[in-house]
Amino acid sequence: MKHIDLCEITSALVGKTVTVCGWVRTSRDSKNVAFAELNDGSRLEHVQIVFDKADFKAADKLAAMLALGSAITVTGTVEKGLKDGAVEIRAKNAELLGGSDTSYPLQKKRHTMEFLRTIPHLRVRTNTFNAVFRVRSELSYAIHEYFHKNGYYYVHSPIITGSDCEGAGEVFKVTTVGFDPSVKSEDEYYAKDFFGRSAGLTVSGQLEGEVMATALGKIYTFGPTFRAENSNTPRHAAEFWQIEPEVAFADINDIIAIATDMIKSIIGHLLEHCQPELEFFDARFENGLIAKLRHVVDSDFARVDYSDAIEILKKSDKTFVYPVEWGLDLQTEHERYLTDEYFKKPVFVVNYPRKIKSFYMKQNPDGKTVAATDLLVPGVGEIIGCSERENDYDKLLAEITSRGMKLTDYANYLDLRKYGSVPHSGFGLGLERMLMYVTGMSNIRDTVEFPRTKDELR
Repeated sequence: MKHIDLCEITSALVGKTVTVCGWVRTSRDSKNVAFAELNDGSRLEHVQIVFDKADFKAADKLAAMLALGSAITVTGTVEKGLKDGAVEIRAKNAELLGGSDTSYPLQKKRHTMEFLRTIPHLRVRTNTFNAVFRVRSELSYAIHEYFHKNGYYYVHSPIITGSDCEGAGEVFKVTTVGFDPSVKSEDEYYAKDFFGRSAGLTVSGQLEGEVMATALGKIYTFGPTFRAENSNTPRHAAEFWQIEPEVAFADINDIIAIATDMIKSIIGHLLEHCQPELEFFDARFENGLIAKLRHVVDSDFARVDYSDAIEILKKSDKTFVYPVEWGLDLQTEHERYLTDEYFKKPVFVVNYPRKIKSFYMKQNPDGKTVAATDLLVPGVGEIIGCSERENDYDKLLAEITSRGMKLTDYANYLDLRKYGSVPHSGFGLGLERMLMYVTGMSNIRDTVEFPRTKDELR
């Protein structure tokens, strides 16, 4: 169907005849004229279509085209609108492509986020989610562009894996074997399965990323990851997209610098290319959003040792729900105090206790901490988990053994420490959490097209 996108309808086309397609977002009817606000997804703003009823004498057909949610194609003349710079289309011909029933759930009133989550197949037609997913697309492009410009290779880590990268046991099992009461043991069950062993959906591409980085130098993965974590917080989802660069010959300070540069770069890209969407979020979801993002681009990130962060929290005179003690992980309320109230900007918390971090992180000389850092940002908390990897074979072997992990699952990983091991580092950035930060959306379920969370699968 030959037509032009609504994003191309500008004042430069005034007086020209065009054909457009889209969905009716709102409409109103009067005695001689009818109006419809049309959107095709190519822009945040709608384009007004003006119907002169003298040209559309079949009232029932016009009514069907004006129904909310209906899909139509219109041929008409571009004219100046009432507002400065605005344009509209005076329809000469129009055709109903897909009618919309009167039960269409997206009416003119403002709907709650909770209600819209019940209709994921339709909520993207709202202004809010139209903007969210346009920014998500541009954010993904900006991430690829950053790594491409800086000499990284894009690699694809497997989605089905035989190991739990994080060692936390939060793995979705993958199996072709149904319920079988005759099976007497776990080994017998998996022997009948497709791979002949236990398999699951990946929680991270980090292990495979290390393999590729020890040959290609600088790589990144960008794909879906899965956590069977029984959590219903606004920051957790069972399926999410993660960006994981891995860099050979890089220590913790190098990877912190890379993470900082990447965050500044992709936010700068959005400020340049998503102005209408960011203005929309600034006005409706987080007042001061654009100023916050510009501040991130223009300022240095803070850096604090985990031990010092614990002391800051203890001296804050704040009453926290969760305890603040050395050796415990920071909770969201602790992260928010550090970013929102104390530093008032993004902050890297470095040198976490060894026992609360993953087995692969490089041990510091003190034996108690690891060369690991989390990037915390105001309003969200952690968006990046980052570390230098342990490249000493004996230390890594001892750590895997002490945690009761199966050596057979990590044999290839250990081999990397035997054949040309080098200092190397990497991080994981959750795409949805980054999207929360740059849009002001408060729930991760509102940053992914079809959210997968506990007891929720639509």
